[in-house]
Amino acid sequence: MGRGPQHSYLDYRWATDDPRSIPVSVTELIALKPDIILASASEVLAAFLKATGSIPIVFVSVSDPVGQGFVASLDKPGGHITGFTAFEFSMGGKWVELLKEIAPPIQRVAIVFNPKTAPYFPLFVRSIEAAAAALHVEAVAAPVHDLTEIESVITAFAREPNQGLICPSDSYTSTYRKPIIALAARYSIPAVFSWREFVADGALVGYGIDRVDMYRRSPAYVDRILKGAKPADLPVQQPTKFELAINLKTAKAIGLEVPPRLLARADEVIE
Repeated sequence: MGRGPQHSYLDYRWATDDPRSIPVSVTELIALKPDIILASASEVLAAFLKATGSIPIVFVSVSDPVGQGFVASLDKPGGHITGFTAFEFSMGGKWVELLKEIAPPIQRVAIVFNPKTAPYFPLFVRSIEAAAAALHVEAVAAPVHDLTEIESVITAFAREPNQGLICPSDSYTSTYRKPIIALAARYSIPAVFSWREFVADGALVGYGIDRVDMYRRSPAYVDRILKGAKPADLPVQQPTKFELAINLKTAKAIGLEVPPRLLARADEVIE
């Protein structure tokens, strides 16, 4: 984002599925000498931090910014960045509860994630394991690095009955959500994702933060910084709104009947 004496303008880039596109876009944007940067996702923020130590940055959709070393603390981020976190890590327990509610026979859940793009994954483990233990469900970490591993993990898991999948979304599982959804459908495995939008692609359940709300809140920080506020003094904001979506067509296809009480709580139901 740049400002001139008589005008202001926005310049933006979209990264592709190829991670090499991120540093290219970052270099192009830094060369424009912007007054402020809005960065979405951990990989993008990390690239900007390598490229500049002075341009103010507001980040959006970044998980565990403290654990990843982006900020000193949520209350006092320090440095030249602040922004909005993408997850409340207690959501892990909610994913287990939703799976058990929609498919009571479930005895075991695989947590599918890419450790390279989801280094914050261990923070979900506590809430997932606690909820799983309380519901007499075994939780199993299932790291994947490519499509072959995704297929191998889900295929192997499907050999036993009463299985479920949890996909704590990151850039990798978001990109490859359709193959994951297709494999879950092929083997009739109930799967919960952390974004509501994935239900439109055929996911059974989506539960997570309201991303539109998060992006809607970010311009207020951009405005304050452009008016003189220091990013170091603006607390990192955590999610405040959550959404639940259910795909009844998918439920029927894999032989599940969604409880009416769960449908009543849903923000969106696809029939």
